[in-house]
Amino acid sequence: MPRKSPFRYHRFPRGIILCAVRWYLRYPLSYQDVVDLLAERDITVDRSTVFRWVQKFGPEITKRTEKHLRRASLDWHVDETYIRVSGKWRYLWRAIDANGQMVGFRLTVRRDAKAAKAFLNKAIERVRLHRPVTICTDKAQAYRRVIREIIHRYDPHFDSIRHIDRKWQNNRIGSDHAAMKRLLGYRQSFRSLPTAKATLSGIETIRTIKRNHLDHKQPGVRGEIAFIDRLFETVA
Repeated sequence: MPRKSPFRYHRFPRGIILCAVRWYLRYPLSYQDVVDLLAERDITVDRSTVFRWVQKFGPEITKRTEKHLRRASLDWHVDETYIRVSGKWRYLWRAIDANGQMVGFRLTVRRDAKAAKAFLNKAIERVRLHRPVTICTDKAQAYRRVIREIIHRYDPHFDSIRHIDRKWQNNRIGSDHAAMKRLLGYRQSFRSLPTAKATLSGIETIRTIKRNHLDHKQPGVRGEIAFIDRLFETVA
């Protein structure tokens, strides 16, 4: 049975909504930039409308993309960076695998062992049976304690996990942080945590689609457009 269409009750057709959302999440554009690009195509939309579309359909794209993801490798790189939310610095925990594929992210108010543990537990539960063999971090002591606790939590066959805490070996995720922040551009300050989480979820997913970390997707921008359109083909 097809799921209920998320486009129901929207005045604009599906193609325009998905196009606007994809533009905002893929390129370093403001809401006004998206409005202007649509205006060039004789489509009049308000900035607040584009904002609502991004908040609704960014996470929806993420949810529908989940089952198409390739299996992440067992070698993880974990680190945290920071962004501004409501005028305050908040911490963005991110994990990628050896191929640069996103494993997971979490936005928190604090940078401590509790936040690190919640993030790693969430990431490991997400991959389920494909738990990491190595986790590379910086030299923060919180990681060492948290990873040890995670090892003891799982079955005896999970004790082969190896923690690498040499900062120079974790340059991969540092470069990925920088690429993601360049994509944010001047949008690096969000009004609220829910807004930031929904937007970041969409951005990370679009980056995953762009990098072809998926099964059965054609390369290039046209492949991205076709893939996102297929995600919503089964809606009623």
